[in-house]
Amino acid sequence: MLKRIAAIAFILCCTSIAWAILGTTIFSRTYSSDTQLKGSIASSWGSPQEQVPPSAGYTELSQENATAGENAVNVTRRGDKQKWVPFPLESSRVNANLNIDYRKKGLLWYSTYHVNFSGTYRFKNFDGAARDVTFLFHLPADHAVYDVLRFAVNGTLVAVQNAKSEAFVVFPMKAGETATVEVAYNSQGLDKWSYDFGDGVTAVRDFELRAHTNFQDFNLLDNALSPTKETRDGNGWDLDWKYDNLVSGYRIGLQLPQKLQPGPLAGRISYFAPVSLLFFFFVIFVLTTMQGIDLHPMNYFFMACAFFSFHLLMAYLVDHVSIHLAFIICSAVSVFLLISYLRLVIGMKFAALEAGLAQFVYLILFSYAFFFDGYTGLSITIGAILTLFVIMQITARVQWAQKFAAR
Repeated sequence: MLKRIAAIAFILCCTSIAWAILGTTIFSRTYSSDTQLKGSIASSWGSPQEQVPPSAGYTELSQENATAGENAVNVTRRGDKQKWVPFPLESSRVNANLNIDYRKKGLLWYSTYHVNFSGTYRFKNFDGAARDVTFLFHLPADHAVYDVLRFAVNGTLVAVQNAKSEAFVVFPMKAGETATVEVAYNSQGLDKWSYDFGDGVTAVRDFELRAHTNFQDFNLLDNALSPTKETRDGNGWDLDWKYDNLVSGYRIGLQLPQKLQPGPLAGRISYFAPVSLLFFFFVIFVLTTMQGIDLHPMNYFFMACAFFSFHLLMAYLVDHVSIHLAFIICSAVSVFLLISYLRLVIGMKFAALEAGLAQFVYLILFSYAFFFDGYTGLSITIGAILTLFVIMQITARVQWAQKFAAR
């Protein structure tokens, strides 16, 4: 009997090594190409977007004397000097509609999204003279597409000019006049969207931002302000940030929800598989010993192979079908292999009831617990405790000395 148990333990160790190799292979396939795939997504779809407030002002020209040494002689020349004079941003009304649209590359899903942005900003010419004002709008990302880019000054559409990652318009303002500038565009991004007030601690006056999402799960970025108001709207949220006079070094930012990742999920399930097989072997060993069924270690080896087929097939099937469909197919294949084998070894009743039920619990249900992020450990712990309770109840009156002696 001790030799039989040692042989079963040896089979468990060997299959555990095989599962460790398989899990490592899955994670290597997943993350070795992640940087390249994410770069491909960013180049074809768009990169993470960080919108910053616009600026307005004018360039003031002045002349000053500059002294420089030439041939050991100091020469003074008079030249022009440009100075940027900004106008204060009186108020901001910002709207951003974020609609998630996942993209799959390899074994990973990427959180790509559409954003419909619009903003209304008010600037005041505090200068004592009329000025030709330049309104600068910093686009949120260099690698992005901007459709329907629209500028309007005091309700009148104006032509937009571009300079690198900035769009700007020039319009006249009288002394003391307040101008309202409207900006709108449609674009696409990846993973996160943020609105940054500026570098360091910044003063913000009369600010309102409303973000509407078509998704329920999201996280705030690090060093980001929480919404002042949250309202559930169907399958999404209406998130509001409203401040009368804010001084902060934080930003507004959302991390878009991540879809269930096929590659990492298959890898984690493979790493956990030896625990599932240990429970399965334990239950089968107890049941066969109680019923006087003689199972050779080779029978345990083939049962371990049926378990391993589940994870091996999933590792390469998730490339081509959804993770849920792959899970169903792999479960059916593994259960078929085990029951069809044990019906010839022991009989259909034991194969379908005891062995089939044990495989369903310890392979399928334990593996499916990984679909519930945050509850996996608790689910498996409850399953282990229930297993212990059932086995203790059904074996409480068993005379193990007689059972082992008879074997």
